Amino acid sequence: MVFYDPSDPRWSTNPGPLFDEIRESAPVHFAPGGYWVVARHEDCLALLRSKAASADSLNLDDAKRPGIRGRRDAQIELIRATGVDTRPFLFRDAPDHTRLRGLVQRAFTPKRVSELTPFIQQQARAVVAKHLDNGPFDAVHELAWSLPVSVICEMLAIPKEDHEKFHDQSAMLARGLDPDFLLSPEDHAARDAAIFYFGVYFHELFNERRRNPGDDLLSALIAARDSGDQLSEGELLSTAILILVAGHETTMNLISGSLLLLARDPDKQQELRANPQLDRAATEEMLRIVSPVQLTGRSMVNDMGVGGHVLDKGSFVFVLIGAANRDPEVFSTPTELNFHREVNPHLGFGFGMHHCLGAPLARLESSIALREVLDATSSFSLADEQVRYRPNIILRGLESLSISINS
Repeated sequence: MVFYDPSDPRWSTNPGPLFDEIRESAPVHFAPGGYWVVARHEDCLALLRSKAASADSLNLDDAKRPGIRGRRDAQIELIRATGVDTRPFLFRDAPDHTRLRGLVQRAFTPKRVSELTPFIQQQARAVVAKHLDNGPFDAVHELAWSLPVSVICEMLAIPKEDHEKFHDQSAMLARGLDPDFLLSPEDHAARDAAIFYFGVYFHELFNERRRNPGDDLLSALIAARDSGDQLSEGELLSTAILILVAGHETTMNLISGSLLLLARDPDKQQELRANPQLDRAATEEMLRIVSPVQLTGRSMVNDMGVGGHVLDKGSFVFVLIGAANRDPEVFSTPTELNFHREVNPHLGFGFGMHHCLGAPLARLESSIALREVLDATSSFSLADEQVRYRPNIILRGLESLSISINS
């Protein structure tokens, strides 16, 4: 039987054929690891929009808890024993999710995001100009990582000299989202060290911002914390870390993955270069194919019928977003890059209550980054065909991408 095995190394290097195999052969199945798997677009969408499926792992039945959870069990037990929950709102449901997300959402309104356009253009343009005709450069670190980090740090008013310090720490938190049993003891230690690092860093920054508040998102969150019971100190910390890390890790994967697609397809690259009016559609198509978040998890709070099976209350479900975004029942020629899709209902940013809060900003950053590269160049190509991926299976992305650009 075909089943989802997250330990297969191809999930980080070449997941597309695996997604197709599962979606075609076992679109809904219960894997030996003790979890459900859903792979078709229709079924993934149903899970993401249903109140029967929770983002909160506290809703798992202990008797049905899959063996993949590992160390996170200790955190769940601590929350149940103490009643103190400091997890980011990404892993919580209403009313806490609504309360915490609402405090952040005002910073990501279309107007606030649009106001960042000149800053994003300036940052992207400077990177491209620096590397024009200067030989190959690592587009992951120099552009795909540095641009969204600069933007999210601008929103939080984090000093520029601190940006580079976040590189390795945030990478370990991104890696730490993968199932615990896939992580080595060194990965576990690095994740714990990264959490401690950001805890110390933000604690010091909170104190400084309390002394000198500004017109920035972090100051606004601190003011909300200090004004009453809107969020605890632990929630303030977890929210700040979530904004910083989620604010650049997925966008980095989107930008670098998009550059890789265009570098490998000169015709599509030229089509987009010559037709800026396609930028919006191109961004959506890149989101569909790259799928920066490859999968997500849900805990069933009620039984739910999906694809001829009953996902039972208390069980855990992997929702394979990357498989849904390649579903031929929804997308014609799903493996092809097509900037002319009239309808593109990809699930790249999730759906429903947990739809990505920073989606408008990620779209803007990626669109601007690609447009700046396209406008400044006559062509760009891979300087090294051997691209390297991080080992991550959830926040899948490139480790490095050597690009040569020509003016």
